[in-house]
Formats: sequence, C-alpha cells, structure tokens
Amino acid sequence: EVQLVESGGGLVQAGGSLRLSCAASGFTFDDYAIGWFRQAPGKEREGVSCISSSDGSTYYVDSVKGRFTISSDNAKNTVYLQMNSLKPEDTAVYYCAQDRDKYCSSWFLGYRYLEVWGQGTLVTVSS
Repeated sequence: EVQLVESGGGLVQAGGSLRLSCAASGFTFDDYAIGWFRQAPGKEREGVSCISSSDGSTYYVDSVKGRFTISSDNAKNTVYLQMNSLKPEDTAVYYCAQDRDKYCSSWFLGYRYLEVWGQGTLVTVSS
C-alpha cells in the first residue's frame, strides 16, 4: 500500500530546532514530489514546503523562508524538513503528502486534490 509516515515532532522552546521525517513506501519515490503541510489550532491547512523529484527544486511559504530546509534522501525514500529558529507560530500538526507528479504541482494548484497523506506529527513551540 502507498504510505507516508511522519516522525520527529515534539515540544521545543522558541528558537530551537527540530527535524521532521517523512518515510515513503508503496510507490516509486522518484516519481513523485513530496510536500510538507501544517495545520495550526483553529487555522486552515497550509503548504509549508515542497521538493521536486524531477530536479530537486524546492518551495517554501514566506513565513518559513530562511528558517526551514526541505531535503530528500532517495536511498532511504525519506523527505526531511529541518526547522530552525522555531517560533510559537510554527506550532501545528505537520503532514507530508505525495504530490500527483514530480513537479510540486500542488504548490501552484492547491493541496486539496492530493490523496496520499501521512498521519501527522505534532510540533509544539513554547514561548
């Protein structure tokens, strides 16, 4: 079965760092871009970052640029989100999702048509 499993969330103080992992299985990893999304309490889900499996292009929402870095390890079929200088506003459940192609098309078309999601991992940033 197609599956994504997030890990690495937890409680961290403002200014701290955390690395999230998204382990993929059940599909050809190189055929699909992987995106990170988050949903804060009382807020809409938003795209955080995406990495293309075509050329490695990356995308970031403005609020995390310079603080977060997305990367992939093809040998491990895993995408990471390194989060530095964390802020309380980053508190959310973080999800990874399989895009429908190699190109992070969901970054431009929206995430609502994506079908394969992980279960989410909670990141809590204390002030």
